[in-house]
Amino acid sequence: MIRPVFGILVFLAIFHFPATESRRHQKTTSGIEFSALNCRKHSAVLTDFGGVGDGKTSNTKAFKKAISKLSQMASDGGAQLVVPPGKWLTGSFNLTSHFTLFIQKGATILATQDESEWPVIAALPSYGEGRDETGTARFNSLISGTNLTDVVTTGRSTVRDSTGGINSKRSNSCTNTLIEDCHIVSGDDCIAVKSGWDQYGIKFGMPTQQLSIRRLTCISPKSAGVALGSEMSGGIKDVRIEDVNLIDTESAIRIKTAPGRGGYVKDIFARRFTMKTMKYVFWMNGNYNSHPKGYDPKAFPEVSNINYRDMTAENVTLSASLDGIEKDPFTGICISNVTISLSAEPKKLQWNCTNVAGVTSRVKPGPCSLLPEKHVDCKFPTDLIPIESVVLKKCFI
Repeated sequence: MIRPVFGILVFLAIFHFPATESRRHQKTTSGIEFSALNCRKHSAVLTDFGGVGDGKTSNTKAFKKAISKLSQMASDGGAQLVVPPGKWLTGSFNLTSHFTLFIQKGATILATQDESEWPVIAALPSYGEGRDETGTARFNSLISGTNLTDVVTTGRSTVRDSTGGINSKRSNSCTNTLIEDCHIVSGDDCIAVKSGWDQYGIKFGMPTQQLSIRRLTCISPKSAGVALGSEMSGGIKDVRIEDVNLIDTESAIRIKTAPGRGGYVKDIFARRFTMKTMKYVFWMNGNYNSHPKGYDPKAFPEVSNINYRDMTAENVTLSASLDGIEKDPFTGICISNVTISLSAEPKKLQWNCTNVAGVTSRVKPGPCSLLPEKHVDCKFPTDLIPIESVVLKKCFI
């Protein structure tokens, strides 16, 4: 059983992986400097709550007990939980507000294969029903939470399912979120951006917006570096993605949608990508069919104002597969300053385009006729989303 690492609904969050934080008397974390939204007043270590890092003992109760205790300090300067070096086997647990989860260098969180430690909970209202063969319910994600504020997950960390594969991050209906300095190896999309499923997502109407992803390294041979959709029915907008390194990854940014989704994917901005060994560079799919009962096939999505610039790619099989929807084309696509070097056995047709419209500039190999050459530099916003304007504090242990 492989569960997604994150399914977090947040309104002020930062996912950051450069350092650690802990109590002063813990020798394993002494002398550490780190950046954070707030320097927490209270600290604890997982071992204080019975945690055992031997890779065999379940730590689900220890995580839950620790976070429950530390949640009581939310209004008194917040709290942080340190996961020290070791292999920490666990089932699902929820985070809390005004909280930092630090996974120290040398610490690995292992997702248990014991299904009893994955609680079945009500489906998100933006999904209406589960997608885990649980009827109108769903399995909780490994590290999860809803309606959270001021949450930091940080450290030099590893999070794996217990068969060894590192899972991805998921952003479901999040506003004002920063994901930075992450190294992810995944059997699925390294980062998946979603906002609800078909009629349920349309009705709930809570988009993912003001999302910044930067300094990401991703290895995902069978999926995307960043996926937008396919459950995007509440809308996805104002996403900035920059300084990304992709290695042996199926595609860079993949937009997935279909008739019946409704919603929109718009105002997407990406720049400064370096890619090596890719099946696709650009991939958009308007026929990603996986629907709940009762969906409206006439609920067409909007895909518009998609901007990619300043990218290089080596050892590529297919430069682009861009397939919009008949009578509902993807529009406002802009690709500029992109150089793609092909693999030893590339596809003969390098740009496969249907039902799309836009422009390109200084792109090699030359794109399809639906994206004609025009001397432009594709947009990337000069303003910052609110969380990017936050001055992080220097905290010390």
